[in-house]
Amino acid sequence: MRESKTGQYSLGQKMTVVIKRIGINGEGIGYFKNTIVFIKGALPGERVVVKVTKVFPKYLEAELVKIERESADRIIPLCPVYEECGGCQLQHLVYDKQLVMKRDIIRQAFQKHTKIPMDKLTVKHTIGMKNPWAYRNKSQFQVRESDGVIKAGLYQQESHQLIDIEECVVQQPNTTKITAFIKKQLQDLNVPIYDEEKNSGIVRTLVIREAIHTEEIQVVFITNSKKLPKKRELIERIQTAFPQVVSIMQNVNQEKTSLVFGDETFLVAGKEVISEKMTGITYDLSARAFFQLNPEQTEKLYRKVANVLELKGHETVVDAYCGVGTIGLSLAHAVKEVRGMDVIADSIEDAKHNAERANITNVHYEAGKAEEIMPRWIDEGFKPDVVIVDPPRSGCDDALLDTIKQVQPQKMVYVSCNPSTLARDVQQLTPWYTISEITPYDMFPQTAHVESVCLLTLKD
Repeated sequence: MRESKTGQYSLGQKMTVVIKRIGINGEGIGYFKNTIVFIKGALPGERVVVKVTKVFPKYLEAELVKIERESADRIIPLCPVYEECGGCQLQHLVYDKQLVMKRDIIRQAFQKHTKIPMDKLTVKHTIGMKNPWAYRNKSQFQVRESDGVIKAGLYQQESHQLIDIEECVVQQPNTTKITAFIKKQLQDLNVPIYDEEKNSGIVRTLVIREAIHTEEIQVVFITNSKKLPKKRELIERIQTAFPQVVSIMQNVNQEKTSLVFGDETFLVAGKEVISEKMTGITYDLSARAFFQLNPEQTEKLYRKVANVLELKGHETVVDAYCGVGTIGLSLAHAVKEVRGMDVIADSIEDAKHNAERANITNVHYEAGKAEEIMPRWIDEGFKPDVVIVDPPRSGCDDALLDTIKQVQPQKMVYVSCNPSTLARDVQQLTPWYTISEITPYDMFPQTAHVESVCLLTLKD
């Protein structure tokens, strides 16, 4: 195929495109005169008329104008604000095909970012959900005021237009119900709302987390100031309406940033943590602690990690990017020792407490960067048989990968939420490791996101 020149195309130009596959962000991908075109909302097999919205050196982005030939897999989205919100990307695609597409996204990533022959790569079928709705145990809605009316919701994709969300079909119902209630109280009590342009006002974000097994709920006010006007009235109204809210926290973020949380968090009412149960262990969750948003799928994923490792009881394990310790603690009974680290100090304190509560004594946790702590452990004489990494979307730090290359544990499990960075990092390890298998998990149904468990085995 000859390389196209996108300079021949202009904004607003219309063209007819046949969609070949779905991309990593859920967009339809097709070609027009050898030029790749990305089209939000288009499905494989469809012939669509589109209008060019962005021209890049090697590809185009376009918006859907008309579907001339519709896919049999297209359905009507359940969410009334699906098109505007952008929080989900695949509600218009029947669920079983979402699972097929997510497996394909992983294969696409490895084809693009590695030199591994596709016939040598074992990517299993995506593990889905029986009910792929109302699974998210945490909501994180921005709060803004427009023409005197307080809104809480998500920003429209690629804009700063806030979509007011009263209900969300992928959230646990209590999270949106409590958000809507608090929004009304903020309006009634005339609490100052954050103004991004002026960097004024108080309440900027509401975070609601529900523990599914214990039914405990935590409310976190992210504020632009340590002050929270009408605090007493707010607490009283929330606790009266929702007795299951056992923790009300305040986090202060005064920076002009896209990051939700600031560095300072303190108790407003109730207790500082809520408790959740998973794989038979009770976990305390503080306001900033990372915990998977889909507990049902998370339990399946952790069982898979244990299954692929085939633990014998003598192994030493490093749990990098450990959060509140969930993966490592779920394996502790089957190994000699687990050591974990995380950059969020509150998560490490939660991990230590979770281990103590469960009477698990063969674990050790430290706050800090994996790429700094693990080399020190190695220098001190600790050599892991197994390394488990569950990094953020940006993937593993190169220094950590370099340490893994030097130490060469017998097995490594890479739990990934980003196929592109997974493939990129695995490519660095291929001289030393063989990919035994990759199993995709649909942690976020109706979205383009896919989680996966990748087992790497040291070459002889």
